[in-house]
Amino acid sequence: MSTDRDGRPDHRYLRHHGDAEVGGGLVDLAVNVRAGTPPPWLRQRLADTLGGLAAYPDGRAARAAVARRHRRPDGETLLTSGAAEAFVLLARTLKPRRAVVVHPQFTEPEAALRDAGHPVERLVLRPRNGFRLDPAAVPADADLVVVGNPTNPTSILHPAADLAALARPGRTLVVDEAFADTVPGEAESLAGRRDLPGVVVLRSLTKTWGLAGLRIGYVLAAAAMIDALSAAQPLWPVSTPALVAAEACSTPAALAEAEAAARATAEDRDYLLSRLAELPSIRTYGQPAASFVLIRMAGAAGVRERLRGTGFAVRRGDTFPGLGPDWLRIAVRDKATLDAFFEALTALQL
Repeated sequence: MSTDRDGRPDHRYLRHHGDAEVGGGLVDLAVNVRAGTPPPWLRQRLADTLGGLAAYPDGRAARAAVARRHRRPDGETLLTSGAAEAFVLLARTLKPRRAVVVHPQFTEPEAALRDAGHPVERLVLRPRNGFRLDPAAVPADADLVVVGNPTNPTSILHPAADLAALARPGRTLVVDEAFADTVPGEAESLAGRRDLPGVVVLRSLTKTWGLAGLRIGYVLAAAAMIDALSAAQPLWPVSTPALVAAEACSTPAALAEAEAAARATAEDRDYLLSRLAELPSIRTYGQPAASFVLIRMAGAAGVRERLRGTGFAVRRGDTFPGLGPDWLRIAVRDKATLDAFFEALTALQL
């Protein structure tokens, strides 16, 4: 991979995502979407919308459902075409003097800011510190700060108190919580906090519900921010099926199902970590908390290619700022799949 003079990935790699790693019958450990989704009941709800597609989408019910789910007024909620649209809306709406993106993390926020002509500074967290964020490391005059929680690809969950310490008047703090519902109890989430100035929380229904192809996410923020972002959206930005999904996935029954899935994922993640610990050539850092694990090993790029030959796809890590060719991200799957993966991994004589 080409890098800049500081050894950071070339900006064109900011748009490389895990879906580029899969296909061809490979077992997918590269994309962090929960396997076996959408569930049958949700598929049926989506199928039932097809008869009404002649009408323009009406997002009022879905917006109200999402707002109730987070105990916020409707005016503090904006539905988007996936969380990725929210990054673009923020980049087009805000005019930051000093934008800081905390890395390693999902690269789309930085890509959107650069596309909109904003210079971006990177605060790169280090593996020796478990990829933990020290609020004091964020420049005091940064008026836009973007951080993931839990963070993709590190799987680190930052304490809510540390993120809250970054909120202040005159600063927009964007917290990407796309994987928050993969954490039992949605621990450390700021989604329901209305007392913090300038906080913008982004959510996605992609990961837990398997709706990457439907494109549905949302923004939680103060009403003035929501109004500004809404003004930058085109008409009818979210389709009727996506609106129905947002409403359906906000019900108490759906939230209970998501919580059960998060607890099962946590068990499977701990199992994956225990198996990885059997190989001294592999290291992890910090305490993974989401539906994926970041590992470091010598020759990881070659291992990834050899794993493809055995039928398994994992995510390369070198496209994330702050990481390099010795990093891989592995999606958490059920124990049987993980056992098969581990057998393939050990067969490579690591």
